[in-house]
Formats: sequence, C-alpha cells, structure tokens
Amino acid sequence: MARLDLFGKHKRHIWQQLCEQIDADFFRAKFPKPDRIEAWHGNWMITIDTFTIDKVIFTRFRAPYVNRDDFIFTIFREHTGHKIGKIFGLKDIEVGYPDFDRDFIIRGSDQRKLEMMFANPNIRQLISFQPKIRLELRRDAPLFAKKFPKGVNELYFHCSGILSNLDQLYDLYDLFGFALDHLCAIGTAYEDEPGFAYY
Repeated sequence: MARLDLFGKHKRHIWQQLCEQIDADFFRAKFPKPDRIEAWHGNWMITIDTFTIDKVIFTRFRAPYVNRDDFIFTIFREHTGHKIGKIFGLKDIEVGYPDFDRDFIIRGSDQRKLEMMFANPNIRQLISFQPKIRLELRRDAPLFAKKFPKGVNELYFHCSGILSNLDQLYDLYDLFGFALDHLCAIGTAYEDEPGFAYY
C-alpha cells in the first residue's frame, strides 16, 4: 500500500506541475472520481484523467468539439498482430509519409481527410514522440459513459499505465491543441465551445 501511495503522490506532483505550465486546473480525487486536469485550449476543454478496466489503469486525454462532418479515425502503433491482420484483409490507410505509414496503423472514414489531417508536421512529430498511443476521433461515447449532445464528437487518447513523465504529458497536451486547431482548418470542427463537460 505504501508503494502505491508514494506512486500516487509522485503522479499528483507531476500533474500539478503540468497545470502550472499550461495554466490548467487540478482536481484531487473524490470517490468515485479520479484525479483530473481540466485545461482550456481556445474554446475546447481538454480533460486528463485515469480509468481502470480489470485492474489495469489507463491514462486518457479527452476533448469534445462541435463537428462539421462525420469524419472519424483511429491511429495506433504498428506491431506484429496488426501485420497479421493486414494479411487477412484489415484495411490500413496510408497518408503519404513513408516512415509514418510504416510505424502506425491508420484507419478512418475519409482517406482525403486523413491525408489532410496528417499533413500537419507538428501532429506527425508529436504522435511519433509517444511510445504508446491510441488517438481517435469518435462520434459515440462508450457504453455507460455520459452521452455527447447532438453535433458533438470527441478527440480521444488513451494508453495503459499512469503517465507521470512531465515532457510526455506536455507533448500530449500540445498534440491535442494542434489537432483541434487543424480539425478546424480542414473543415471537420467548429471553433465553438461544445457545451459539454465530463464532470
């Protein structure tokens, strides 16, 4: 128990440091709600917290936005299981950057929009910095989660473990900022405040 308490205090200290750097708010856990960060980027609130499935802890970043179209995607790192999946017909979309296409599985609803999305070098670089990543645009909240209002989609990241590396957390916050801005630039998101909060 002592080791868990020490790790929890370390994570909390790092998360509070991040809040100071990005001018965000830190909220201490109140059961059943975990520790969380709420950070504004323009009119979008980026929420950082953790959740647990089958005793495995995950860190996640989430940002709701007002959508202009139904564009969705998922990107995650390539590994052997996915290579086998490709042999059996799982579709992997390439976006025109050989190293990036080699290292990541990209799936989505619109190839042209995917090419536009990942044409942004800042987005590609910040994704490449992450040792573990699953980044999604999605239109539906998970089962039992608070439902999105009509016209609101979500930019979502999660990875296993508690992220307590300050540089990694800052890079992910930057990634969300660049991604949200670029979603507006390519005609997928509005800059309006979505009027939705997770807590």
